Amino acid sequence: MNRLGRAGNAPPPSSDAQASGPAPDPAPPAGGVGRMPVWANPRMGLLAVLVVLIVLFTSLRPTFLDTRLTLVPLQSDVSVYLVVGLSQLAVLSLGHMNMAVPRIAAISTFAAGLLYDKTGAPLPLDLLAGLATGAALGALAGLVIARTGVNSFVVTLAMDFALVGLVSLLYSHFTQGVAFARQPAGMASLGADTMADYCTGDVCGPPIPLLVPFAVVALLIVGLVFRWSRIGREILMTGSNQKAAELSGIPVQARIIQAHALSGALAAFAGFLLAAENGAFSASVGGQFLLPSFLAPVLGGTLLAGGAVSVLGTLLGAGITQVIYKGLNLLQFQINQLQLYIGLVLLAALSLDRARHVLAERRGVRA
Repeated sequence: MNRLGRAGNAPPPSSDAQASGPAPDPAPPAGGVGRMPVWANPRMGLLAVLVVLIVLFTSLRPTFLDTRLTLVPLQSDVSVYLVVGLSQLAVLSLGHMNMAVPRIAAISTFAAGLLYDKTGAPLPLDLLAGLATGAALGALAGLVIARTGVNSFVVTLAMDFALVGLVSLLYSHFTQGVAFARQPAGMASLGADTMADYCTGDVCGPPIPLLVPFAVVALLIVGLVFRWSRIGREILMTGSNQKAAELSGIPVQARIIQAHALSGALAAFAGFLLAAENGAFSASVGGQFLLPSFLAPVLGGTLLAGGAVSVLGTLLGAGITQVIYKGLNLLQFQINQLQLYIGLVLLAALSLDRARHVLAERRGVRA
């Protein structure tokens, strides 16, 4: 998906400068450029960083390209953290934050596990129960924010603290531990199998985990919502300028609630995918989601201030972060060293992206 501009800020295509208005911008250089060239496209920059990292880690550890050891688990991890990034992107579109993403994922997977444990419901129904729980929690946070005007950071952080205790209480009461002992039929296969396991010969090509299509569906749905749907466009307009959106007749409160509900549902979906990958509905699901939920969309070009999202950039951002984690793990970095180096690499990537934009502006390129 292409990056969506800050809604409501662009002038009508046919509007001309008025005589009493500000002086027109200087004409572009000779052979002026009306579009950003390939080298200045932020997604191309991220793709280049991703390729460089893969080449670097492969040269240092050839096992980085080992299918079963690295590539299949890497695809599964990217799938999970792509959905995590989309969860945060849904509220970043408003200029909001969802600090409760980890615990919404944990509570939602608990709901899915409890439904199976008590009723034996099939895996699709367990997933729907988890999605409904996540959407309800997200909508609740959105309702509080919309009605009270309290900052989203405060509301969702308070919800996260409340859910931390609730997750522990629920698991200790219903499981006498930290995980459900049983899992639905098909869950182990969903987390461990690849498409190649269900084909004869090389019909399916390279091994692609079964989690990947689920993440692709989430990517397409979110992209279509923000690119083509009225709700998505109005959410972006609200994020760009809430007062202007209200004056334009947009139901701002409803859009805030809907964006947070979408974020909650996606957090629940990410938790479900991680539970499938780990092989159990457990209290630890989602515990590591918070930082990656911001890294993927922000690195991909989504604005913290709201009004612009980049769905394709979020995919590339999730890919970069997981390649770094996997590569540094293969290099046997300690956890503290891993956190330090991933921070430095991401800071360098963001700095290079900014430098590329500055260079583009100096050359008269319109971003």
